[in-house]
Amino acid sequence: MIVNACLIQDSPVFFDKELTIQKIESLTAQYARQGSRLIVFPESFVPGYPRGFTFGATVGSRTPEGRELYAEYHRNSVDVTGPDMKRLERLARSENVYLVVGITEKSDQHGSLYCSMVYISPKTGLLGVHRKIKPTGTERLIWAEAAGDSLVSFQTEIGKLGGLICWENYMPLARMAMYQQGVELYLAPTADSRESWTATLRHIALEGRCFVLGCNQFFTKAMYLEPYQKLVVDEPEVLCSGGSVIVSPMGAVLAGPLFGEAGAVMAELDLAQIVASKLDFDVMGHYARPDIFGFSVRDQPGMQQE
Repeated sequence: MIVNACLIQDSPVFFDKELTIQKIESLTAQYARQGSRLIVFPESFVPGYPRGFTFGATVGSRTPEGRELYAEYHRNSVDVTGPDMKRLERLARSENVYLVVGITEKSDQHGSLYCSMVYISPKTGLLGVHRKIKPTGTERLIWAEAAGDSLVSFQTEIGKLGGLICWENYMPLARMAMYQQGVELYLAPTADSRESWTATLRHIALEGRCFVLGCNQFFTKAMYLEPYQKLVVDEPEVLCSGGSVIVSPMGAVLAGPLFGEAGAVMAELDLAQIVASKLDFDVMGHYARPDIFGFSVRDQPGMQQE
């Protein structure tokens, strides 16, 4: 099977959910017309990754202004049970594409937010949600942690989908949780634009013998709307230079990395390469050594059928 994959390296309309979803609709239609069946958007694309923000927090104190900024972020985040998700489901169906979108997710049951990745099928709509199990550094201020039931994977017409967000990919056991499900298209939306990130994704591809799709934003300070630019005056002009890349199961870079501009990274993925790559290494097969090692994940769901 050949899968035409597309990674969107672009910027949201920061803290504006409506305009950002409009942008998702426009970009999805554009690249679906070019034959893409899988389209991936970066980490927290809706309503934006708040790079450089402190939310008025230091150890031992928070400011009223920081609390209001959090409330604004919350207002523009996505409830996966609400109309925003229905809109994305209609988009996937109308363009006949599988959509994977990085969102900041809210719930109508409590005030916490999650850094999430939603999987949407053109056939059945929302397949499920992966919530980040460990936000990095001061991300922990704004994003709650998820549990093992968030380590989801899906059997679809275009292969077995799964993945982790940003520095979750540095967690060996979280990666193993994906490998043990037999993930073929490993999705890694991120906010990490270091050149060394490409090496991380190549390692994961070689380790998991899967295609790895790393999707990032391109974002400059000028792209922040006027009320927010004052919060990042000490940050460099290019806040995130991108680096989106697609890697084969043998660790070869198929497309990208794209740095320094908005755009799309696209490649044809031949899923037959996955089995061929396991001749000499199979992390959950003949290299697993179950006579020595045991591995289990509390509450992880099995591979879910589309």
